[in-house]
Amino acid sequence: MMKNPNIPEKIAQLDWTSINESMNQHGFALIPSLLTSQNCEELIQNYDNSSLYRKTVNMARYRFGLGEYKYFNYPLPNIIQEVRTAIYPYIANIANLWFQVLKIDRTYPNNHSEFLKECHDNEQLKATPLILKYGEGGFNTLHQDLYGDVYFPIQMVLFLNEADEDYTGGEFVLTQQIPRAQSKATVLRPKKGDALLFTTNFRPEKGAKGYYRINMKHGVSEVKSGERYTLGIIFHDALS
Repeated sequence: MMKNPNIPEKIAQLDWTSINESMNQHGFALIPSLLTSQNCEELIQNYDNSSLYRKTVNMARYRFGLGEYKYFNYPLPNIIQEVRTAIYPYIANIANLWFQVLKIDRTYPNNHSEFLKECHDNEQLKATPLILKYGEGGFNTLHQDLYGDVYFPIQMVLFLNEADEDYTGGEFVLTQQIPRAQSKATVLRPKKGDALLFTTNFRPEKGAKGYYRINMKHGVSEVKSGERYTLGIIFHDALS
């Protein structure tokens, strides 16, 4: 019987050429079945385990949308720590290429712990991975996740339950603000266990006079029924 690969093995075996192409062309890339169904269910079951979290945010209170999310505390649950640490070197390569072509004087280290040290030296000490829960009518307004001066330009969302089975609606929405043109929206419906990599705030686009920035935001459309759970992995730490 074939051994089920662990998370770092799965990440190493991904088609990184295709992922890089998708990130460069579209600002996002879908990774099917990164988590098992059991992984997803365990994360949902722990939603009410208050010892895991440092902060709960009611989205309506801040006009972010309608729903709730909770920031994990350090130490992170093993699976979140594994994903965050193992995938970082691959996406650091993408981030460094983006900054190089945009002539931004910034290079990200290849090791996530080195990057976190830079966050901590800047007093960004708080864990940023979060679990989000939306009920009927829930949604998330278009936004960017920047938590301080030190940030990483790519982030990830993991889908913990099944669209059209556990909930309806609740599509993941990405918008691109193209200079001197109307914004473009992309609507995605990943499956349970899938991961989506996407830009935190911008991606490069090649024009006639070289590369320029396309700003991007993300959000969630209205949930029509059921409950929708996702896990957000942000690679920089936060001031608060």
